[in-house]
Amino acid sequence: MDKGVLAAALGSPAPFGQSQFAFMRGNAFEAKVKADGGAELLRLLYERLGDGAAAPGADVFAPDLSAAGPEGRAARTALALREATAAGGWALLDHPMLALEVAGSPAYLEPDAVVVHPDGRWTVVEIKSFPMIDASADAAKVGAAARQSAVYVLALERVAAVTEGAEVGHRVLLVCPKDFSNLPTASVVDVRKQRAVTRRQLTRLTRIEDLADALPAGTTFDPACSPQELETAVSSVTAAYAPECLAACELAFHCRAKSRAEGSVEALGRSVRGELGGLTTVAGVLAAAAGKEGDPDDPTVAALRRAAALRAEALESAAALRGRGQSLEGAAGCR
Repeated sequence: MDKGVLAAALGSPAPFGQSQFAFMRGNAFEAKVKADGGAELLRLLYERLGDGAAAPGADVFAPDLSAAGPEGRAARTALALREATAAGGWALLDHPMLALEVAGSPAYLEPDAVVVHPDGRWTVVEIKSFPMIDASADAAKVGAAARQSAVYVLALERVAAVTEGAEVGHRVLLVCPKDFSNLPTASVVDVRKQRAVTRRQLTRLTRIEDLADALPAGTTFDPACSPQELETAVSSVTAAYAPECLAACELAFHCRAKSRAEGSVEALGRSVRGELGGLTTVAGVLAAAAGKEGDPDDPTVAALRRAAALRAEALESAAALRGRGQSLEGAAGCR
């Protein structure tokens, strides 16, 4: 079931999406980077990750990865990676298809490119249309690209494990427009941390079969059902909303509305939730800060009350200064 369709049926459609202009700009930039057999892409990669190997020439292996369906394309990609590694030269795989097991089911992934080095190393290449200004890009966007690339690295490691002489590099090449131009530049991003976090999260995911077994009998997510039936079905699946969900999940607006209605502190962000310890509702936090609830020996409660006292003191001082200023203005007006 498409989550966007489900969100619309619930009455909370996601009011966002990539603009056609941004989509076309991204495609145009990627085509520029990969023009002439990927010459510019390979040049950027060699400058930053060449590691003393001979520079790529005109004989770079660029296999045809077309096949029937995602399974066929993934198998064709794995074969091309093995062939390129055995050949011992440079190879550029344009939009390869990779498979990764997620909660017991295969998920198919398509990185922008994978480069095979003469020494058997495989490097993920991610091409983005956000700019690098003075060799630096927006940290949040780079972080998102690193997390995305880490998933590709994990998928590649499955193939490398059964390929003699292959090794997946933990440094990926991020290619972006330079400054305010359309000229490509690149940066190397180490994704070891993101890879470790993603791998740990994948091992903790509940299998889809187990999730289905835990649902009440007759549960359906058919968008033709009434909003009340769909609400009941969606509520039967535990969700942990956070503001970050808005950028990645079509159901995020539905979950946000529910989280706000329940007064859940998760709506304020994961970092805030982590600081509040056992306080799980906004009402509970306000009551603890006001001294109406909570154990005063609890460090979280003590910190909230201290913050509330400082806020009250600041507001009182500001009111006194404002009153003094009005008195001076009044006195000046009487002269």
